[in-house]
Amino acid sequence: MSSVDAETFAHSMMATLSQTKELFRRAEAVCFDVDSTVIKEEGIDELAKFCGVGDAVTEMTRKAMGGSMTFKTALTERLSIIRCSREQVNKLITDHPPQLTPGIRELVDRLHQRNIKVFLISGGFRCIVEHVATQLNIPLHHVYANRLKFYFNGEYAGFDESQPTAESGGKGKVISMLKEQHGFKTVVMIGDGATDLEACPPASAFIGFGGNVVRPQVKERSLWYVTSFGELLKELEKI
Repeated sequence: MSSVDAETFAHSMMATLSQTKELFRRAEAVCFDVDSTVIKEEGIDELAKFCGVGDAVTEMTRKAMGGSMTFKTALTERLSIIRCSREQVNKLITDHPPQLTPGIRELVDRLHQRNIKVFLISGGFRCIVEHVATQLNIPLHHVYANRLKFYFNGEYAGFDESQPTAESGGKGKVISMLKEQHGFKTVVMIGDGATDLEACPPASAFIGFGGNVVRPQVKERSLWYVTSFGELLKELEKI
């Protein structure tokens, strides 16, 4: 690349970075991924550890987040290893509640103060994500996540495959649906993984988050990549 080309490329990246920041500042809705973004851990990995099958599932999560297998395949295979009961899920939430990422509470509060709608869109499980939403004062009808299914005796019976978040590309489907239902023009997606990155478009902008884990392919392809929620809070202060 010649120095002129490099300069043009750098200039276009800067312009696009400033456009992304501008879209964030005037967003009507901000959608967050949950695992390794809003919370420090991957919920499915924590559930697997709790059920004594941690190593096998962590490896499969790594492949899924890296985009080397479809999300639904990875979810089905991981859950068939875990086979958690309803009692185990409830005990996990009680004994090891999800740990919020530093700064997320303040950021969500500020977004709410500015009358920006906040949604949680997760490939994780609704029972865990609802617990997180409650801590952040996010309405439960703003939560989109996968639902575990149990038999009457509480044993694992699969998951609801009809949820959009059970599929690759599901987060984008949810954002399209939100735009249609609410008439949002500007929706920003924030997350750490490949499934978050691919939700833009239909999201107006994507912000990569590396505060808990850095996924190289997401970092490389993000026009704006942050490692703390403080950076986003500072951007909101500019208005």
